[in-house]
Amino acid sequence: MIVYDKLWETMRKRGITKYSLIKNYHINESTIHRLRKNMPIRTTTIDRFCKILKCGVEDICEYIEDDAEME
Repeated sequence: MIVYDKLWETMRKRGITKYSLIKNYHINESTIHRLRKNMPIRTTTIDRFCKILKCGVEDICEYIEDDAEME
């Protein structure tokens, strides 16, 4: 499972809030919701976040093995 916990940490370090993503960078609120719930998003969205935050993919998301997926 891909989780986006690192995104919120990177945003905090860069001083970018969810509100500024919506207002200044025109990120859709439904995208923020999907990220908060660790739901699938497009790679183009990850690319956009990397540009906004000036960071790498590893600063936004990571793969965590889900026990249910192993069965």
